[in-house]
Amino acid sequence: MDSTSAMTWHKGGCHCGAVTFEVLTPAEVAIDDCNCSICSKTGFLHLIVPKDRFRLLSGEDKLTDYLFNTKTAHHLFCSVCGVKSFYIPRSHPDGVSVNFRCLDMHGFTKVTVNSFDGKNWEANAHTLTPLEAR
Repeated sequence: MDSTSAMTWHKGGCHCGAVTFEVLTPAEVAIDDCNCSICSKTGFLHLIVPKDRFRLLSGEDKLTDYLFNTKTAHHLFCSVCGVKSFYIPRSHPDGVSVNFRCLDMHGFTKVTVNSFDGKNWEANAHTLTPLEAR
């Protein structure tokens, strides 16, 4: 991502609307399609941003935290509809991974989808883009 690109706040949320948020991104983004067990089962497409580019607007009281395996990532689900629209990833604990599918698509001009082999996370984590470069 070009750090000089104009940034815009994009709205997103869960299916029922109980959890809403905004994320600050450029119009051209790169997202990660991970094949690990939880991402492949939920269809999560990762748009990872620094925490200061994420604002939870509503629904903090509706979030349920699911921890598994290393118990490092905080998988946050809406307790009403069950959708995981964002979470705190193991790869970038100082950031937020937003499910690109949960965003309002208005304003994006280019979306590049990168495959990530999350089934073999330990061997491939070093290939993820550093948070400060996103």
